[in-house]
Amino acid sequence: MNMFLDGPDSRPSEAVHIVFAGEKVKADDLQVNPSVQASEHTGTFVVLSLEALVAMKLISFRRKDQTHLEDMISVGLIDRTWIERYQTDLGHRLAEIFDSLEN
Repeated sequence: MNMFLDGPDSRPSEAVHIVFAGEKVKADDLQVNPSVQASEHTGTFVVLSLEALVAMKLISFRRKDQTHLEDMISVGLIDRTWIERYQTDLGHRLAEIFDSLEN
């Protein structure tokens, strides 16, 4: 993974990680990351849409990403209807998160 480190003594956990649109981070990722067209203009900034951000979290699916998805669910940003927005494998991953929260 590409990253910007803040000096020679900085650690990767403190770095800004770079994820390229339309590319996989790891060869075994389920799909490529969303396109830059999946962004929204806020007036001051251009940011990734929530749907694209959720897709990135589902593609990566590390424990950290799963926690971020759980947080999005807990504050009402996403609900079960979002499962249908994603290709089969990503939708299954999102369903897995919802199921784990209900148990």
